Amino acid sequence: MTIHSESLALSLASISPAMLALIGGALAVLFVLVIVLLLRGASLRREQAEEASFRAEENEARMAELLKIQAEMQGRIAAMTEVFGARQSELNQTISQRLDGMSQRVSSTITEQTKSTHENLQRLQERLAVIDAAQNNIQTLAKDVVGLQAILSNKQTRGAFGQSRMETIVADGLPMGAYAFQQTLSNGSRPDCTIRMPNDAPPLVIDAKFPLEAWNAIRDAGSPEAGKIAGQQFRRDMEVHIRDISEKYLIQGETQDTAFLFVPSESIFAEIHEHFEPVVQKAHRARIVIVSPSLLMLSIQVIQAVLKDQRMRAQAHLIQGEVAILMDDLSRLDERVRKLQGHFAMAQKDIDMVVTSADKLTRRGAKIEALEFEAGGDAKPARDSEAAAKSVESRTGLLKLRVVDEE
Repeated sequence: MTIHSESLALSLASISPAMLALIGGALAVLFVLVIVLLLRGASLRREQAEEASFRAEENEARMAELLKIQAEMQGRIAAMTEVFGARQSELNQTISQRLDGMSQRVSSTITEQTKSTHENLQRLQERLAVIDAAQNNIQTLAKDVVGLQAILSNKQTRGAFGQSRMETIVADGLPMGAYAFQQTLSNGSRPDCTIRMPNDAPPLVIDAKFPLEAWNAIRDAGSPEAGKIAGQQFRRDMEVHIRDISEKYLIQGETQDTAFLFVPSESIFAEIHEHFEPVVQKAHRARIVIVSPSLLMLSIQVIQAVLKDQRMRAQAHLIQGEVAILMDDLSRLDERVRKLQGHFAMAQKDIDMVVTSADKLTRRGAKIEALEFEAGGDAKPARDSEAAAKSVESRTGLLKLRVVDEE
């Protein structure tokens, strides 16, 4: 330490006075600067402290405001919580009510739908039952159609089918004894049916053998050429059949000069008249009338009316006798009614005369009653007049009752 101080003293002694003055001035300036810096630091610290206190006060004010806002927010949140709770309870109640209503509606709808579904299923079952029955009928009809096709495919069975239909129509429309089936004529031929005509006229012949093979060939033709050929064949078969009927069944004096050719189908009858007019004209010239089931039925009804008129004419004398007896009965009835009318007229005249007499007696009694007699002597006549009037009224009433009884 002493060594250093000695070295410092020696160094200071070696420095010049001017240098020392400069150093002293520099130190003084440095000291002043330090003091200025210390003062500025103190002022800065005061400003910072003031600013910090201002900021603290401002922060406290903001904190108080924030606490106030927080309190308000908490109050509002509490109010909103209460409102939301009330609204939620109302909403829950409304939702529960609507759910109950919806559940009721859904249950009622489901019940109605179940009922409707049950009814629809029941109707469907009924429809299915009807469809099953219709299907069974269709199957039966298909079997019948197959059987009919088998019948129509055979010539003999087809002729029997047409004849059976013709026989059914004739038997339904005419009485027994007015027709005959398969009756042998004088030339040995046997027509399908003969109908006895009135007034001992010759019978009417009906033929039920229709050439259906050529007609089926027309229906089965696959081309116009084949159809034309089948039509020509059908025309030839019809002409041959018409000629056979004319030669076999139209016998002078034994049968009618007109015969019927029975066609067992309305559609075939219409097709013949539409597409085979020459055949129809040739049949008319040969006095052969082509008839369908409806036309045959109409002809049978006309014949039945003619036969009925004949029977009525045959019984005309009996009808006239009955009418004469009826007229005698009517004459006697008219005579008796007139006598009864005369009796009633006489009785009415007598009744009118009796009523006139009774009126006169009543008026006379009233006049007598209106007279004034003495007090002592008017009692008995008054009583007599009253008795007379009562007797007259009673007799009049008896007469009226008697007349009513007679009527």
